Amino acid sequence: MNLRKGFTLVEILIVVIILGILAAIVIPQFTEASDSARESALTSDLQTLRSQIQLYKIQHHDKLPCQYSSDSGATWTDDSSADNFKSRLTSKTDEWGNVSATGAYGPYLQKFPKNPFVSDSVADTVELGTGSPGGGDHGWYFNTSSGQISPDDDAHKDL
Repeated sequence: MNLRKGFTLVEILIVVIILGILAAIVIPQFTEASDSARESALTSDLQTLRSQIQLYKIQHHDKLPCQYSSDSGATWTDDSSADNFKSRLTSKTDEWGNVSATGAYGPYLQKFPKNPFVSDSVADTVELGTGSPGGGDHGWYFNTSSGQISPDDDAHKDL
């Protein structure tokens, strides 16, 4: 008697079909979980940014990180440089908003967060202006008149 051990072609095909069906069910759930995780990270980063900007404002004579005084508060200058805005939040500053290694305040952020819904090359950039966010040209949009920071992508600009 000749006993053969192994699987038939039909049995293997049935297993492959079942695995394909399970993969078709599971893979979309991973994609949704990934989007949900990125949205949670964005919300958390946005809360951190907003609270640290408010703390900066409290410690700097009710001025935003886009303003500074080079004459000890006699006059305040609006600074439209996004790099200076980020630098004031990630470095030490004096009470007049000037970046200084011996400053008494800050840093408010260890590093500027990235918006996970825009291109990685612009994810940690900031656009300063008085309009409204959207377009995805930058990671973040800071409204200099309202002091509100928002994601600069169309899907999340209203957070």
